Amino acid sequence: MAELRPNQVVTNEARISYEHLLKPYAHQQGQEEKYSCTILIPKSDTATKQRLDMAINAAIQDGVAKSWNGAKPAQPPTPLYDGDGLRPSGEAFGEECKGHWVMTASSKLQPEVVDTNGNPIISPSEIYSGMFARVFINFFAYNAAGRKGIGAGLGPVQKTRDGEPLGGRVSAADVFGG
Repeated sequence: MAELRPNQVVTNEARISYEHLLKPYAHQQGQEEKYSCTILIPKSDTATKQRLDMAINAAIQDGVAKSWNGAKPAQPPTPLYDGDGLRPSGEAFGEECKGHWVMTASSKLQPEVVDTNGNPIISPSEIYSGMFARVFINFFAYNAAGRKGIGAGLGPVQKTRDGEPLGGRVSAADVFGG
């Protein structure tokens, strides 16, 4: 296993929501399509939260040195939110976010998605919002269009187990019987 840089984290098991791992997606028309997922990390997973905080702080230090002309913004936005609080838009997070730290990571390149044995998963039916996985995240500083902050880059994803699908997805077996 490769040694991680200070701004990189592999989460413990987390739940995946709003997944776009096999096909890129643009949230608004005209935006660049990216691969992405929202990662729901249980608040009880204090080890992952501590690693996330350390990696975000490392990215902030990189930003001061390389992207922000030696000066840290007063409150640089970060991609990690309290699922019991409000989104940056002021809306409440969905029910599935309660009791979790919430973040979205994205990439222009398709991330590898593997099973617990490291075998590639290519079947769209195996990858869905609600599954559980470990996720590689690379935090980075940005300075674009007058905005400075920390972003989350999406790397490989390892599906650890199935979970109840989010967003109303039902299986044929559930509908028609097994």
